[in-house]
Amino acid sequence: MKYLGIDYGRSKIGLAVSEGVIAEPLKVIRYKDEEELIRKVEQVLKVELVEKVVVGISEGEMAKETKEFGKRLENKLKTPVVFQDETLSTQSAQELSISANIKRKKRKEMEDAYSAAVILQSYLDAL
Repeated sequence: MKYLGIDYGRSKIGLAVSEGVIAEPLKVIRYKDEEELIRKVEQVLKVELVEKVVVGISEGEMAKETKEFGKRLENKLKTPVVFQDETLSTQSAQELSISANIKRKKRKEMEDAYSAAVILQSYLDAL
């Protein structure tokens, strides 16, 4: 099964993919409104042949907003969406990218995609 991991944010999201047991950062998508975001995610689903989406959930008000986004995404794209705790995913992603000697500029550009990979990897590990 092919998975897409999403680190959701209000102006950009990070994406990661996995075809097996290893999650890989894919890209960061910037957007102005949710319609544009859903169109862009739909393109990724088609190109990558994704069968399930894993959305990272934080805490508080953002968690509620993220769950609502995930439900709308599932309804519009007819692809199963599951939620995974994303506590400390950004911090873990930063530590991993530093230890992999990824240059600061590249780390900053891809930070959300690395976080999405950490979220997706924790989901895969729990299966």
